[in-house]
Amino acid sequence: MQKVIHIAYLILVLDITSLFAQFSITPYLAKRLGFDTIWFGYLQTTVGIIQLLGGPVFGRFADLHGARAALTLSSLSSAVYFVILGCATNVPLLFISKLPAVFMHGMPGSVQMVVTDLTEPGNRASALGRLGLCFGVGMIMGSSLGGSLSTRYGESFAAFVAAAGSLLNAALVVKFIPAHTKKRAETDSATDKNPEVGAGAVFSLSEITRLMRCPGAGEMFTIKIISGLPSVVFQVMFSVIAMNFFHLKAEQTGYLLSYFGLVQMVIQGGVIGRLTGKYSERTLLLLSIGTASIVGLAQALMTNVQEFCVVVIPMMFSLCMFNVITDTILTKSVPSSDTGTMLGLCSSVQALLRTVGPTIGGFLYQNYGVLSFGYIQCAVNLLLFLYLLKSNFRKTEEHQS
Repeated sequence: MQKVIHIAYLILVLDITSLFAQFSITPYLAKRLGFDTIWFGYLQTTVGIIQLLGGPVFGRFADLHGARAALTLSSLSSAVYFVILGCATNVPLLFISKLPAVFMHGMPGSVQMVVTDLTEPGNRASALGRLGLCFGVGMIMGSSLGGSLSTRYGESFAAFVAAAGSLLNAALVVKFIPAHTKKRAETDSATDKNPEVGAGAVFSLSEITRLMRCPGAGEMFTIKIISGLPSVVFQVMFSVIAMNFFHLKAEQTGYLLSYFGLVQMVIQGGVIGRLTGKYSERTLLLLSIGTASIVGLAQALMTNVQEFCVVVIPMMFSLCMFNVITDTILTKSVPSSDTGTMLGLCSSVQALLRTVGPTIGGFLYQNYGVLSFGYIQCAVNLLLFLYLLKSNFRKTEEHQS
């Protein structure tokens, strides 16, 4: 089982490498095609809508048909995505290239499902934390590769290289990933209890809403949305901020994203695992939200890319900790037979935020500038931190009485 987990980690690294190569391609390709901030926001919103539709369905597909089928579908979708992107010489083709994102964004969730299925609940947080380490490696490789290839050989060549990486991923999946990673007995038990869980249940809305009613799931999804929206707005607008506020070229943006990956590697590899072993999930959730509030204030006050590089450290800590803890809590709230669907729902939360984020971000950027992102993140997370702190204190008092 450890070999399968290690191969899953490698597959994620290759996928994130291709993904971040794309992040160094799309903004500059869009600019070359005449996109302004508003139209780039529309493009990002299109991606968010597509991923929002695909997230829960893809997660259910992974639960029912297994990890190999899900990862293969995601890898081939990525290959198609990058081929169309490489051929995009006009605005309609650039929008069409985003259609395969309905399945390609499920790769991280599918790898999460493999790791979740093959680890015990007590070790799940640290195992998911190592996924973040893989994410950091992919960020470094992809950002550097995408920026360098785009600058030297053009955006189309970089996109075709990313497509080749996705095809390599598909081959690794078919060769090494087992068809099913869930324990057979638990899957059969879940099927016996709910006869609807079958081939026809891939598109079952009732199955998805059933998980939303699990104890604590609704609260945690609400927290993910409230705390996540300000940071997602900043993330989806970052390419515009890099070009227009920091005045960076494609290669320089690639190096900055590589720095993100390096910081994330250090945090995931040397910090997250140790903290999850010493402190409760609720405590670490509060820590991540409190840190996000401080990061928002720092973003509002920054004036250059050097100051932003300092802000990146607590920013990446907050994002990594928040995602690991919330995903861990949510996957623990459901049977192992439903972890793929739950992770798909987690992915859809990000997609939902990325659907509304570009529109909000474009409006804020045009009317109030970069500092507005920081002040909103600071205020929202501070209020959420105080609410959760009061809620935890009240629960402690009730338990003691």
